[in-house]
This record gives sequence, C-alpha cells and structure tokens, in this order.
Amino acid sequence: MSVPPLLMIEDTPSLQMIYETVLRNAGYKVVSASTAEEGLAAFRELKPPVVLLDLMLPDRPGQELLQEFLSLAPETRVIVVTANGSINRAVEAMRAGAYEFLLKPFNEQRFLHAVETALAERGAVREPPTPAPPVRTTPEPPTGFVGSSPQMVAVYDRIASVGRSKATVFITGESGTGKEICAQAVHAASARADGPFVPLNCAAIPRDLLESEVFGHLKGAFTGALADKPGAAAVADGGTLFLDEICEMDMGLQTKLLRFLQTSTVQPIGASHPRKVNVRIVCATNRDPLEEVKLGRFREDLYYRLHVVPIHLPPLRDRGEDVVEIAQAALEKLSAEEERSFDRLAPDVADLFRRLPWPGNVRQLLNVLRHAVVLNQGPEVTLDMLPIALQQERGRLAGPGFSPQPTTGSTTPPVQVEDLIGRTLAEIEQVVIEGTIAREGGSLPRAAKVLDVSPSTLYRKREAWARKDQVG
Repeated sequence: MSVPPLLMIEDTPSLQMIYETVLRNAGYKVVSASTAEEGLAAFRELKPPVVLLDLMLPDRPGQELLQEFLSLAPETRVIVVTANGSINRAVEAMRAGAYEFLLKPFNEQRFLHAVETALAERGAVREPPTPAPPVRTTPEPPTGFVGSSPQMVAVYDRIASVGRSKATVFITGESGTGKEICAQAVHAASARADGPFVPLNCAAIPRDLLESEVFGHLKGAFTGALADKPGAAAVADGGTLFLDEICEMDMGLQTKLLRFLQTSTVQPIGASHPRKVNVRIVCATNRDPLEEVKLGRFREDLYYRLHVVPIHLPPLRDRGEDVVEIAQAALEKLSAEEERSFDRLAPDVADLFRRLPWPGNVRQLLNVLRHAVVLNQGPEVTLDMLPIALQQERGRLAGPGFSPQPTTGSTTPPVQVEDLIGRTLAEIEQVVIEGTIAREGGSLPRAAKVLDVSPSTLYRKREAWARKDQVG
C-alpha cells in the first residue's frame, strides 16, 4: 500500500524546495504550504500521517497549529522544525504532543530518519474496528518473560508493535521488573534482530569512564588508554544499544548523547573526526524520568528525544497470579541447574508469595528461590526453607499474635555452614551476595552497604552470573 502524501509547512521558499527534493528522491509524496492557513486547509483535505511543521510561520505561531492538528487527528505524527536558537520552543512543542523535533541546520540522513520513524510509528496506530473484534487469545510471552496477567499482556502487545518500528524506546519500572529482558525482546522483534544487542549499565560504570565506554577512545587519549577501544555505540552499529539506568548518566555526557542522537555520529576520545553509525537506542530507568528533569538531574531536551515510545513494566505485586507462574518456572530451572529435586511450592508458600509486596520484584523472587534451592533438598519448597526475613514478613502480614511455624517441624535456621561445604568459593560468594540482596528487599545499594563493597561491584557480578546462566 502506498504511503499517503506528507504535509510540509515551511515559509522559506529555498528550504521548502530543498525539503521537497530530499523527500521525493526518497520516494515520498509531499504537499507543501507556506502559511498556517494554507497548511490547515491542506491538513483537513489530505489527513496526512506525518506533518513537517516550521514553528516560525508568518501568520500564526506553529505551536497553535500543532495543537489544532492534534485535536483534529490525535494519531498524526508532527515533526516540528525550528532554528538552533529556539530549543525552548521545540521542547514546548514536545510537551504539547509533537512527535519529534529537528534543529536547523540538520543533515539529510537525520531528516529522513525522523520521517521514516514517524511513519513507522503512525502505521502502528489502528482505528477501532467497526465490527465486533474476534475473540482474542493470550499472546505468547516474549523470550525471558513469564506471566499472563492483563498488565503483562499489554506489555507484550506493546513490544510486538514497537519492535517493528525504528523508534527510540524508553522503559520504566521498579528495580527487578525485567527492563533488560524487555529491551532484548524489543530488539528480537525488530528488523535488527540479527545485529548486535549491546547493553550498558550507566550506574555500574564509574562516571570518569562512562564516556569512553559509550563512545570509545584511541590509544594514548588519556592515562591508561593502552590500546584503541571501540565504544558501545560503535559496537552496536546495525543493532540496538541498551542504556540501562539512563538517569544515572552524568550531565556532561547527556549533552554528548543528545548530539549523538541528533547526528548519528560517534567521536571516540582522542579522535579528530566523527564516524556515522546506525544504532537504535533503547533506554531504561527505575526512577521517574520527568521528576529527574524537574530536579535538574536529567536534560529536558534529551528526555523528549528519548521518550518516544514508553513501555512501563508493572511491579510484581500488581501482577496477580504471575508471581506463582514465575516461581514455578524458576524453580524448575534452578532445580535442574543445582541438581536438586524440587518440583513444586508448598500451598502456604504460594499463598505467601501472592501476598508479599516484593520491593525487589522478580529479581527478589528469583533470589529467594535460589536461596531455597541451593541450601535445601526437594521435592517441595516449604516455609522454613525461605530466608528468615520472609518468614518474619509472613508474621507481619498475618497480624499481631501470629507465630510462624515451620511446615516441616524443623527448628534449625535454613542457612547452615555445612550446606556450603563442598561448593566452590565462587559459588559461596554468589549464595552470600544473593542472600544479602534478598534480605535487603532486592536493593543492591543496601546490600552493598552491608557487604562493604560498592554497588557497581554487585552490578558487575550479577551481570557476569546472568551471562553465565544464558550460556549454560
């Protein structure tokens, strides 16, 4: 099916001619207007999927025209164009509902990329069907996800929809909800699935090394730069760059990231010339990004550049029966890894799992199960096998006067030194670290304080264990 004409509203004849030429050479049909009045008339007649709108028009402010377009057709993707000195107008337009902004001067590649992405996203918007929709079956969860709650089905639908586009994806959710798994699923659903998926945890890398990790460096660029090193952005060329904990990024590096998004070029530290890369950005944070903007810790223009397609992962406590589904699937996997015979949860354990608040979410649940499997034998996970903190939480949930009784009658603590004899030092370290994280409600910073190490040390160790699990 051919793409409907695009609408371009630009009052400078020379620029109008240049933009028309670029778009038509790329195979697009385009209708141009020089004033707000002409543009509004053309919009009502054509109902274009994408509008290119100059914010400085002779007869009416572009911001007003933007609001009128979106009131007439909310699904329209409006790309606003403004001079470099008018960044505040562009940010205001993004707040008002603009899809993207371009600062003059911009290159042809950046221009066409913005149009192509807007069209791909506009194509994902569907009008409600007139006839009754067919009975819908629950979609298969993407790889790595378990759960069939309505909240997660909506997430799966969003992943499938956005995966086909080239738009930047911004994933939010509490710590431990599976943001990296979501990013991998978006990558796997895209046309870039055969390209590299490069994750970078902005919180796990010292601030003075983060620029080098993202953009790379040349040998001798600074003390300790003993060889050329390509940055994550260059390694991800042709694929997806996943920036986890994006709100931890230093403000100075945020400026360079914004330039990278605008130009699609990277310049390693010590290099004299930038190079072009073709990278899709997926980012994530466990904070409220808008609140970080208000507090001055995250650039507003970068937020609007990245926050194109949001995906929010619900906390485990809001996912109903998913917690038992996840626990059962994880139990089978962990039992096989640790050569144990566990195959089920005791009914009172399943009931407790449904009622717990899970501040550490899925990650905390997995830590709890690993603790039980490593230190006990099956076939059933019982209450006395759980970390003491969870048993105490069970008492709190049951109300005053409740005295938890172990289901097996055992009065010995679940963690015994003898249980660790025969295991490697690396395995013991993992048990202790994961057990501490579970006791601290899934909080890595609190666990790091207890263990007297930096949080970045725990992040790196867990990433190494995750890679080992994937290989295994």
